[in-house]
Amino acid sequence: MNSLLLENVSFSYQQRKSQQTVHVLNGLSFSIQPGEFVSIIGPSGSGKSTLFRLITGLEQPAKGRILFKGKEIRNRLGHVGYMPQQDLLMPWRTVMENAILPLQLQGMKKEKAEEQVRGLLEEFGLKGYEDRYPHNLSGGMRQRVSFLRAVSSGNDLLVLDEPFSALDAITRLSMQEWLLDQWRKQRKTILFITHDVEEALFLSDRILMFSQMPVSSLREITVPLPRPRKFEDLSDSQLQRMKAELISVLRKMVTLT
Repeated sequence: MNSLLLENVSFSYQQRKSQQTVHVLNGLSFSIQPGEFVSIIGPSGSGKSTLFRLITGLEQPAKGRILFKGKEIRNRLGHVGYMPQQDLLMPWRTVMENAILPLQLQGMKKEKAEEQVRGLLEEFGLKGYEDRYPHNLSGGMRQRVSFLRAVSSGNDLLVLDEPFSALDAITRLSMQEWLLDQWRKQRKTILFITHDVEEALFLSDRILMFSQMPVSSLREITVPLPRPRKFEDLSDSQLQRMKAELISVLRKMVTLT
């Protein structure tokens, strides 16, 4: 059974100033299997973040259905673990208090939530930091807390919206390797939205490429690299050829807009 299925989904919105209707998705369908790591790429403004908002329940499709494990859920808020571009950690809450927030929102008592999350702190490289506040953490560590919060929600499907885009190149690569390790250990299904072709190739089983709006289909690319993966795999000749091809396609899309 599919972990996620979009079935003929359409979505549009009205611009405030011009009052023009912008059609973003038009009968889009695709699916993700349990345990897959799938990346979404596309030029800026192609609808990637709109897709994120639809899947997480922040928006509702005008037409079509979104199903989790074969079931359509209209109120999807809280049914998907998600991690946005900015970590959105609450500055007045400690690492532990931020991490247990999804469990508290589900009605779990603080003591029990802390007990459940405490075992993950060492796994996420956060043991000894549980009483620190976000302003005392590096960018990479803040993202670890954000990912821990998504995982602690208890959902099998995690949607990550360009979570490493604000990090420097070295930290970003380190976080990519760390994410792959956590994905393997946590056995989650991940939908990863990014504008970085190399990042998508390094992380993913499959890549789905957005075209120009309105989007009615996605180009699918299967990544040939075996797992587990490491930094040196980025120099693989086949990977480099795929990277050049995908960047060329994206550049043409931008030129046409």
